[in-house]
Amino acid sequence: MFTVMDIVQPTTVEEAYSILTKRKNNQVIGGSAWLRMGSKRIGTAVELSQLNLDYIKEEEEYIEIGAMTTFRSLETSEVIESNFGSIIKDSVKDIIGVQFRNVVTVGGTIFSKFGFSDLIVALLALGTEVELVNAGRIKLCDFLNKEYEKDLLTKIYIKKNDVKATYKSLRNAQSDYALLNVSVSKYDNKLEIYVGARPQIATLAVKASEFLSNNELSDENIEKASQIVSEELAFGTNMRASKEYRTLMSKVLVKRALMEVK
Repeated sequence: MFTVMDIVQPTTVEEAYSILTKRKNNQVIGGSAWLRMGSKRIGTAVELSQLNLDYIKEEEEYIEIGAMTTFRSLETSEVIESNFGSIIKDSVKDIIGVQFRNVVTVGGTIFSKFGFSDLIVALLALGTEVELVNAGRIKLCDFLNKEYEKDLLTKIYIKKNDVKATYKSLRNAQSDYALLNVSVSKYDNKLEIYVGARPQIATLAVKASEFLSNNELSDENIEKASQIVSEELAFGTNMRASKEYRTLMSKVLVKRALMEVK
């Protein structure tokens, strides 16, 4: 359980950012789902409920999602499903339980760069961008590779296009954290494969993606691309699975995902 010395509820993003960056141990708290699982002492907790960041908005060229939007809202959104199919819903629907998904937020998950995140691997396949007060609007993939600096994530953007994307995961139990997750997207002749919960943060399988983007999406090439993924990415061991098991199962999940976008 975390300990908070003081708590504030700013009414503007600028005020929230100013308080957050004033002291090293000041921290944003949203749904606080992940904070409750650890032990931490927070100087001033910046609570964002007054900033109106809980929304899903459809614009002409993209879907805009506020940082305080919950996983449950993503799961049940008709706007998201009508534009992107079931990839977002599939990535969050098995996370622990409905009560938990009603609390955990988009912003908290993305900014924390959790290696086990199901949502992040799905958003990567859709070419998502994030907006931060200091860093501005950048690609999600660039943010994940960026060195940590204290900032405030306010919203994300998912571009509306004809991308075909899918999500797959492997769990020891239905409501457990994923021990491996995969997303694949196909747009025109470009194909991208992302693998997360390795247990490191989700990343693009560059060589496998380039191979399939330059070759026919045949059964034979799908098999070869799955093998390339298992060889080019680094996998590790933790309490949920071994390096060897993740390496082996990456080929299975990638193959299943590729068959869906074929």
